[in-house]
Formats: sequence, structure tokens, C-alpha cells
Amino acid sequence: MDLSAFSGTVFFLILVALAFDFMNGMHDSANAIATVVSTRVLKPVQAVLWAGLFNFAAYFIFQASVANTIGKGIIAPDLVDNAVVFGALVGAITWNVITWLAGIPSSSSHALVGGIVGAGVAKGGTGAIVWGGLSKTIYAIVLSPFTGFIIAIVLMILASWAFAKANPSWADGIFRKLQLVSSALYSLGHGSNDAQKTAGVIAVLLYSNHVYKEFTVPSWAIFACYVTMGLGTMLGGWRIVHTMGSKITKLSPMQGACANTAGAITLFMATGLGIPVSTTHTITGAIIGAGTARRASSVRWGLASSIVWAWVITMPAAALMSAIFYWLAHFVL
Repeated sequence: MDLSAFSGTVFFLILVALAFDFMNGMHDSANAIATVVSTRVLKPVQAVLWAGLFNFAAYFIFQASVANTIGKGIIAPDLVDNAVVFGALVGAITWNVITWLAGIPSSSSHALVGGIVGAGVAKGGTGAIVWGGLSKTIYAIVLSPFTGFIIAIVLMILASWAFAKANPSWADGIFRKLQLVSSALYSLGHGSNDAQKTAGVIAVLLYSNHVYKEFTVPSWAIFACYVTMGLGTMLGGWRIVHTMGSKITKLSPMQGACANTAGAITLFMATGLGIPVSTTHTITGAIIGAGTARRASSVRWGLASSIVWAWVITMPAAALMSAIFYWLAHFVL
């Protein structure tokens, strides 16, 4: 590690990366807490503190496989410079602000991936793209919500069968407790996948500025990202909580527990494979699956389709914004 390479610009860009991470936590807090808030298992303040705690706890459990994919698996790390990092982060932040103000549960993850691609292509053309890593991420856009959807349906069928003869009030109490566990698991999955993405950006920034001679994800960067995301989650994203927790479908404690568990299982698998999936896509698919298992007509399919369209445009929109910010930064940084 060459501390002399730590310039003021590098320090500034690390702060920008952590700002994105903080906003990611705010933007995506709804993913973990929407079900427990909508079923009144926890009050909003309790829910975000619960989610933030387990976001941070993921630091002690998971390896940095997703950080490596983001840092060197989307665009060639040797082409990255300060302007590329700035363009990618500010483009992603801009798109997050737009969707947050509109209350749209878009993906911070795919905003970041789109931002990296947009800034990278603005500098080096399409040859800058590492197609293997990018294609894996794009496939996950479809697979992660579909996986969450299917697992949620399976869990709902199993839970309905297991508690078919149980006293309704007793079963409701059991699933309210299980919602706490499933929400904690989902928050672990959220932290394991999303905080590592920002750590990957910081890692490639340090590599491109020769702070490290080889690409590496330093433990201090991962720790800082987990802390920052946890703090962001604790502030919450109340506009999106309403969309996720009640507008798509009205959830029961059983549905909430099954949806969070399905989302957590999906995220654990993705993190283990080093795939930077969207936690927003994952939990939305799981919520729709849990609602469909009870009654398909209970899902507001019109709203669900509008959310899907927001997913479709997130990567290209963030890429365009990041390309613009790259060109602006190119003359400054």
C-alpha cells in the first residue's frame, strides 16, 4: 500500500462512494422493513434500527466476492480513472434521487452497474466492457425476482399446509415472530450484496491510483461501506416503504415472513456466487409471489408492471447520466 498515492482527489471520490452507499441504504431500507411495518410487527423506527443492525452484521459473515465482480468484472480495471469513478457514482446517485423522490422502488445496484458501464464506455468504447461479468449481472435482473417469486410461493404453500388446522390467532402470533427473524435474514442478505458493491468501486479507484499495486478489496473499505450502509438504512426511505409494503399487495404476517425468507435465500445464493443482484428486484418478486400464492387478484398488477418498467430503464438511464458526468469530470479531474 502506497500512502503517498492517497491524493485529495482520491479521498474526495471515496467520500462520494460512501455517499452513494449511504443513499443506497436509505433507498433500499424499504426492502427489508416494508413487510414488518405494513403488518405492524414493528414500528417504523424500530424496523429501520433492526434492519440497519443486521446490514452491518453481514460484514462478519460474508466474503468480498461481489466486491470483486463490481471492481473488475464490469469494465476493465486498467481503463478506470478518477473521471470514470466520479461519473459512475454521480450518475447512479442522480438516478437514485429521481426514483426516491418519485417513490419508485428501482434498483440502486443496477443504477451503479449502469453508471459503471456508461462512464466506462464514454472513456473506452464498448471494448471497455467485461462482457462475462456484465452478462451475469443482466441475467440476474430476470432471475433474482423470478427466484424470489417461486421460493415465496413454495414457502406459502408449505406454511399454509403446516398451519391449516392451527388456531388462527396462535398462527398469526407465530408468524409475527418469524417476521422478525426473516427480516433480519433479509437485512443480512442486503448488506452482504449491496455494501460490497461500493467497496468494489473503492477498490478499483485505489488500484487505478496505484495505492495498491494489484487489485485488492481492503478490509477497511468493506468495513466503512457496511457501517455507512447501516447508517443509511437506519434513516429509512419512507416513500418507498409505502409502495413496497401496501400498494403492491396487502400482506399478512405469514406472507411477510415467507416473502422476506424467500428474498434472503435468493440473496445468500447470489452473494455466494459473487453476483451483484438487485435487492429491490428480489424482494419485490418475493412479495408478489407471496401475494399470488394467497390470491392472484390481490396483487395490483398494474403497479407491479410499472415497477418492472422502472427496472428496465434504470441501467440505460443511469448509464446515460454517468456518461454525461464522466465528460464533465474529464475536464476537471
